[in-house]
Amino acid sequence: MWLEAGSTVQYLGAAIGAGLAAIGAGIGIGSLASGALQGIARQPSAAGEIRNNMILTAALIEGVALIAEVVAILVIFLK
Repeated sequence: MWLEAGSTVQYLGAAIGAGLAAIGAGIGIGSLASGALQGIARQPSAAGEIRNNMILTAALIEGVALIAEVVAILVIFLK
């Protein structure tokens, strides 16, 4: 079974989109964790508040990445 040129581009676009979403989320969370650890190292008394904000922000970043990956999968199945 050969794929048509249009569906091949569709699969390629969805794969690139899902990959970029995962890479972007990984870079974002890595940067977030780095900043949070630097903040905790500079002011240990604020560790609890910094940690709570870091966890909330990481969850929001993961949510956006998940939505991007779902959209990329929908591109494959919806024409």
